[in-house]
Amino acid sequence: MASDTRPATVTGADAKIADAPASWPVERSEERFRGPKCGMRTDWVRMPAVDGEGTTVAARDYMEHPGAAAVLAVDGDGRVLLQRQYRHPTGHTMWELPAGMIDVAGEGPLATARRELVEEAGLRAEEWYELPDFFPSPGFSAERIWLFLARGLSEVPAEEIDFVRQHEETDLAAEWVSLEEAVGLVMGGALHNGATIIGILAAHAAARDGFASLRPAR
Repeated sequence: MASDTRPATVTGADAKIADAPASWPVERSEERFRGPKCGMRTDWVRMPAVDGEGTTVAARDYMEHPGAAAVLAVDGDGRVLLQRQYRHPTGHTMWELPAGMIDVAGEGPLATARRELVEEAGLRAEEWYELPDFFPSPGFSAERIWLFLARGLSEVPAEEIDFVRQHEETDLAAEWVSLEEAVGLVMGGALHNGATIIGILAAHAAARDGFASLRPAR
């Protein structure tokens, strides 16, 4: 009989509530689709059996994704930058944080965040802090989004920006709103982008001690 793959349950004083890497055995894997940046794959995963005895194999479809980074930029007046962009899959224009996929070879989340802030907003920041990172749809996608808070902003001269906006980015609109107003937009149902909602609420919580509790980004 195959060994049981269920993780051990830890209780009492030693219990920890924290996500942790794990990998159940994959019997086989098949790529269903490959696009320029993302793909779809089916894995046949060995899992606990329904009756609790032994294991069974179940197919799981998911999107392979390189990940993304988003920036909550805060200016000297405590306002945050929101940008409006058309999102075809949702059928909406959405107000979001500057963000982009980690799709440059050798580039990590912080480097992507710095690049996107320049390309989308024409800004640089002296101070960078980590906000929560998250998996937006863990039952369907491997995508992970890293969030950063940026302060000490300055404008980048246009001649230094080696980037040409195209497609949806040609219609970007920008607004600066206070953090309190941004929270109101989230709670009032005006904003729906996951990274934007998490970034605003996390920054609002961190603002209680002047962002002193945030981890410097590395």
